[in-house]
Amino acid sequence: MKIEKWLPLGSVVILKNGSKPLMIFGRKQINVKTQKEFDYVGCLWPEGNIASDFNFFFNNEDIGKVLFRGFENEVEIEFRKMLK
Repeated sequence: MKIEKWLPLGSVVILKNGSKPLMIFGRKQINVKTQKEFDYVGCLWPEGNIASDFNFFFNNEDIGKVLFRGFENEVEIEFRKMLK
């Protein structure tokens, strides 16, 4: 299953090797510990953003299933066009 790149903020996904849902709250994020750029950063759902130690960095190809798509309108659609 091909996952559309870029998912809107607020989308809830399960990673291919994961069991717990993650909510996307950032795109094109750099992990400060590794200095590596990832497509997304997410937090546990329904817990939310507890602390930076609980942030999960992942790429589009790591997503196994989209449980919920976040809010989308024309502003979101135009913003996604700028993401490369």
